Amino acid sequence: MPIFLDRHDLSGLTASDIAEAHRKDLEVQDQYGVRFLTYWFDESRGTGFCLIDAPDIQTAMRVHDEAHGEVAKDVIEVDLSAVQAFLGRVSDPEPSGEANNVTIDSALRAIMFTDIVGSTSMTERLGDARSVEMVRAHDALVRRALKDKGGHVVKHTGDGIMASFADAAASVQCARAIQQAFEAFNLASKEKLQVRIGIDVGEPIADSNDLFGATVQLAARLCQLAEPDAILVSSAVQDRIRDRSHVTNIGPCHLKGFLQPVDVYGIEWR
Repeated sequence: MPIFLDRHDLSGLTASDIAEAHRKDLEVQDQYGVRFLTYWFDESRGTGFCLIDAPDIQTAMRVHDEAHGEVAKDVIEVDLSAVQAFLGRVSDPEPSGEANNVTIDSALRAIMFTDIVGSTSMTERLGDARSVEMVRAHDALVRRALKDKGGHVVKHTGDGIMASFADAAASVQCARAIQQAFEAFNLASKEKLQVRIGIDVGEPIADSNDLFGATVQLAARLCQLAEPDAILVSSAVQDRIRDRSHVTNIGPCHLKGFLQPVDVYGIEWR
């Protein structure tokens, strides 16, 4: 059966309220041949998301309606592997602690893109074999920084990596660590590597029929806009940085695919 992710407006409800609603969904689901796999909830923003294995959207929403009446406003079909890559799980987390409490995260994710500068010319200059070695060096440096800062690889883009973070501030720390790692690499390597980085943060369903579609698009555009060795972030990311001493306001920029100018910020890393 197809897999769906829905979005609920849940302002005024608590984590306990949502846990109870999820329990009620599980009680009703078998009557309709539906499986509610897991959910995410952000009390501060009043948003919730359910991951559902169902014959169709209408049947999934019928379970919500009968169980507790909180029918979703937006629903998209998703791929389980993509949900796992972006959100880190596709089932309810195990209870932890003496009180058997379960911590449910918000589903808000920072999306980062890295891009190797001049990769085409590098391949022409070095040949396929050597250029592949350089890409592997890039991947190793980026993956090491991701591991240290709690990031997860979503996919390899050929000339870079797309990654996901549960914490926007951590994504910025990771981007700075990546640039610092490449600076150290270049001091020791005859062949230099430069990368550009772009980061945005958002919900899994927002103005798009794709999982994190708008967030992915903006992060990719910021990466394309960035100069070599630069890190560019959106205003949503900038808002989540406590120490802004290394943040530079670049100003509004016109980006492909966005009708209105986007406020862009640079991150100093040296």
